[in-house]
Amino acid sequence: MKYRVFVTLKAGVLDPQGEAIRHALGALGFEGVNSVRQGKMIELDLAETDAARAEAAAQQMCEKLLANTVIESYRVEPA
Repeated sequence: MKYRVFVTLKAGVLDPQGEAIRHALGALGFEGVNSVRQGKMIELDLAETDAARAEAAAQQMCEKLLANTVIESYRVEPA
């Protein structure tokens, strides 16, 4: 089963990379970009065939490795 994991910084956590992107967009002539938040997307291809177990495994992977849950949020969805 395939899943996509989206990891983003929690609200209130400074995002210097997002700010650098916002600044670069302005320098390229893209006006009106008030803020940018960046994150990461991870694709998982799991051998598990049971959807509930596969999603639970993906959630555990996020909690243990893929996301720093102190400063990041994540969501898991079927791919």
